Parts: sequence; structure tokens; C-alpha cells
Amino acid sequence: SMEQRGHGVLVAHAMRYGEPALPRQLDQLVQGGATRVLVLPLYPQYSAATTASAFDKVMQWAATTRRVPALRFVDAFHDETGYIEALAEDLQAHWRTNGRGERLLLSFHGMPARTLELGDPYFCQCHKTARLLIERLQIEPKQVQVTFQSRFGKARWLEPYTEPTLRQLAAAGVKSVDVMCPGFVADCLETLEEIAIEARAAFTGAGGQEFRYVPCLNAAPRWISALADIAERHLQGWPLSPTADAGQAQALQAERHRALALGAPD
Repeated sequence: SMEQRGHGVLVAHAMRYGEPALPRQLDQLVQGGATRVLVLPLYPQYSAATTASAFDKVMQWAATTRRVPALRFVDAFHDETGYIEALAEDLQAHWRTNGRGERLLLSFHGMPARTLELGDPYFCQCHKTARLLIERLQIEPKQVQVTFQSRFGKARWLEPYTEPTLRQLAAAGVKSVDVMCPGFVADCLETLEEIAIEARAAFTGAGGQEFRYVPCLNAAPRWISALADIAERHLQGWPLSPTADAGQAQALQAERHRALALGAPD
């Protein structure tokens, strides 16, 4: 999408946990001539445990790197118009194909309740995403419920919890639900297994009849365009054209030649 817009930028993906590892990808960008790097974690809502963890990994890499590129970070995009629009279009397409359930459940990744008390904005940003999506869809807020999944240990986590909520809805006579995970831009085990399989079993086991999981944005064109918009805005002020990249490469080569002429080792 960036190339289609005429931007000659290097785009690389990396994993916070897994391969390709973040430090290795940063090394390759620098080796490829990058002197400016925008770090865009794909967590729509900011949390110290997710977004900031990615930032920490970048700074750990920087601490061991001789020539650190200029760095910029995108901390969240929970209220970005393009992101909300992509969610709305995804859900509307799902409704056209599968019909609309009696309730819409927006299930976000869970975090310990203590994170909110410590000042983490995650809980509030999840609810803002939900509010903006409700406004965009022009549906009644009472038809939508925000919940949190993936809790571990005995400590209290952000509430209400997803599976107990689904059981409560079924017990109250709700026969059909649509479940969406706006905190994930791509499907993973936490959506495909925990929600589409385990949460479905919890709802139907409690008497619910129709559980419709709404896939994540994945590679939907509207979402990819929105992601490019986010990147483009945060790259403002940096040269983006292919000719600028070529000029930058020439400047680096000229700098090397000058250093050699001044006696630097080859």
C-alpha cells in the first residue's frame, strides 16, 4: 500500500515473541541503509504489557547498537477513523452474510485490574473503541457489551470476563450473539481457539443457539489502507520518495568515502 502511494520506504514485519525477531529485523533495516525507523506495534489499544513491551525491546536493541537510527513510535490507534471504519465495514459485511445476532460482544484481551489502578489507559481505550464503533454503526449501546478474555492466575483482571458473560446471556434467554475481537488486527490462537471454539462452547453449553464469530481485520483492503494512513501521518517530515532514498544512499556512500580519505580504516 505504501508503494502504491509512491513512497519508497522499507517495510519489515517483526515479532515481539517469535520469528522474525525484532532485533534482527532492525539490524537488517539499518544494514539496508535505513537512518529513520517508525515502530508501529499492531496493538490498537495501548498497554504497558503489550505496546510498551515492544518499545522496550527496540530500546534494548538500541542500547547495543553503535549507530542508532532516528526512531519514532506509534503508541495506539484505538480511535483512528480508518481503524473504526474498517471494523464497521467488517462487521456490516458479516451481518449481510450471516444475519445479525441479538447481542454484539466486543471481547478484548484481558489485563490485570491493577494495570488500570497504576494508570494504564488500556481499559479506557478499549471502551472508547467500542463507543466509536457503536456511533459509527448507529446501533443502541444496550445491544453491545464489552468484555475481557484471557485471564490467568487468581488475581482480579479487568471485568466483565468474556466466557461468564456469554453464559449469563444464554441463561437470560439470549439465543444469538455476534462476537468480535477489536483488540486483535489479525486472527490468532486467542481469537480462533479461545473465542471461536472455547467461548462458542460456553455459550451453546449454557443454552445459546447461534454463536457467530466475526473474523479479525486480517488483510482486508480497508484496514490495510487505514494502516498505511497511520504510517503515512507518523512519517511526516521524513523523505518518503524513491528519489529521496536514492539520494540518502548516495549521501551515505559519500560520507564513507570522506571518512576513508580522512584516514578511517576500510
